[in-house]
Amino acid sequence: MNLLDILIAVAILAVAVTLGLGLRQLYKTGPEARSRSNKLMRLRVLLQAVAVVLLVFGLWWKSTHGA
Repeated sequence: MNLLDILIAVAILAVAVTLGLGLRQLYKTGPEARSRSNKLMRLRVLLQAVAVVLLVFGLWWKSTHGA
């Protein structure tokens, strides 16, 4: 495994953990829980964007430089 593969795996794991935490917050009541859930879901979207960029870069890199 090279560094790019590790970064992709970490990014995907971060997305999954953030999704789980965000879903858990959805079932709590109160305005603070709602705010925290919203922040976690925004963070998830950001982490997903990072993961997609890493995946696209990894695919490009392996197709042009051989794997």
